[in-house]
Amino acid sequence: MTYHFRQALLAMRGNLTATLGTLTTMTLTLLMLGGVLLLTLNVNRTLEGLESQVEVAAFLEGDADGAALLGRVEVLPGVREARLVSSEEVLAEMTRDYPSTAEAAGLVGNPFPDTLRVRVGRVEDSRPVAEAVAKLPGVDDVEYGAGYVDQAVRTLTTVRAAGYGLVALLFAGTLLSILNAVRVAMYARRKEISVMRLLGATRGFIRTPHVIEGVLLGTLSSALALAVLAPGYLALAERVATFAPVFPVVQDLDTLLPLLGAVAMLGILTGLAGSLFATRRYLRELE
Repeated sequence: MTYHFRQALLAMRGNLTATLGTLTTMTLTLLMLGGVLLLTLNVNRTLEGLESQVEVAAFLEGDADGAALLGRVEVLPGVREARLVSSEEVLAEMTRDYPSTAEAAGLVGNPFPDTLRVRVGRVEDSRPVAEAVAKLPGVDDVEYGAGYVDQAVRTLTTVRAAGYGLVALLFAGTLLSILNAVRVAMYARRKEISVMRLLGATRGFIRTPHVIEGVLLGTLSSALALAVLAPGYLALAERVATFAPVFPVVQDLDTLLPLLGAVAMLGILTGLAGSLFATRRYLRELE
């Protein structure tokens, strides 16, 4: 193993430009990946906050059977919880929040209808559930904050999809860089490899230094990316939490460490997979 490790280091030093290019590409890719994953983590946390607040309110007609409608709403797809609130309870709530409501109700009577309040499993389900509830007989009107919820969902979904697309492109570029670096290293040693094959060296013996090179590049890239990403994110999260406490920024290490560990492991596995693929393909071409 010492021989193979030394050969890997010699190959990296002999192809310094390709090595630095691959190292830079992998580091930037892992930085972007980590950034997108952290952004997605916070987007999901924001969506969870929205889901806990979004409520579909269905206002019933005066002669509607509230209990029967409640039973039909509870079985609709996407509904997490539903309850029937009587007009008296609505009036009490409004009076608590706006005391002048009681005076108005004393003059004209209770203006509020019985209401079904529905919570959905995902914020994306708000519109389908609202449309389904609005079609039920006995439902006069439905309100769920369409402007705010739909816009928030579209924005967050677009950010998440764009991030994943960007990471996919960067990873494709990283794999190509690794393939190129390993192929250059093997081409530079083609005469040595030919002699080794004539002397009966196995494929595994020839491939091992290049596989070690890929793993080393992946490990170095992961270490560099985490050295920048972890403190940078924690500093940014602290500032956001201070100046914009309305955003639920993730700062607890129990959540962040597994994600950062996954980024590091992915970098190492990318280096391993890229070098295995490149060496196998090159040796086949020689045959």
